[in-house]
Amino acid sequence: MENYTDINSKTIDRWVDEGWEWGKPISHETFIKARSGDWDVGLTPTKPVPHEWFGDLTGKKLLGLASGGGQQMPVFSALGAECTVLDYSDRQLEAERTVALREGYGINIVKADMTKTFPFDDEKFDIIFHPVSNCYIKDVYHVFRECYRVLKKGGILLCGLNNEVNYIVNDDETMIVNKMPFDPLENPGYMKQLEDDDCGVQFSHNTAEQIGGQLAAGFILTDIYSDKNGEGRLYELNIESFIATRAVKK
Repeated sequence: MENYTDINSKTIDRWVDEGWEWGKPISHETFIKARSGDWDVGLTPTKPVPHEWFGDLTGKKLLGLASGGGQQMPVFSALGAECTVLDYSDRQLEAERTVALREGYGINIVKADMTKTFPFDDEKFDIIFHPVSNCYIKDVYHVFRECYRVLKKGGILLCGLNNEVNYIVNDDETMIVNKMPFDPLENPGYMKQLEDDDCGVQFSHNTAEQIGGQLAAGFILTDIYSDKNGEGRLYELNIESFIATRAVKK
């Protein structure tokens, strides 16, 4: 049976080819604005990350974890960071390469699966930028442990995380239909539901996993905010189904 992460990488490649929102690289104009200090990036669908969460990025070693697509890494590069991007989507990494060549900056591009040991030495990075993507993996504790390992002491972990609300409802978000946890590897009905809705292979994760997993790895949580989907019934009802967290390695 094909590994679920292989299914997801191929699915995301196809989504990018079909015009997926999170696979559209930034324009040259946006890159130039970032160089002049006019910039924003997102960990979650609609709210920008506070600039103070980053501090001065000049010379900082930054890992974009499952952050391919040519959207955030170009901005961080324009601000002076030394960027590495890890992703398992060829199309997302191709976008990173295209923007870097267009704008003339260097970036370390790594194709890898974050469910495995990260291909980096201990204490290599100052910052990890990790937009919403834990929903595509079963074990989030592993990811937080690996983030802790590859961050320097005092390093910053910035995460976008979704909660169980996104998984209790049907596709048009009008009815509560699913029992938690949402795990398609354990429940064939959930796998069929994902296939019918063209959602790749996704997993629900509760607060104990998302926040508790960071604390268990050794991080200190320093800030948090919530966010909504950018559209749909939950959005219309002002129901927040995402959080962004800032944590620091002790």
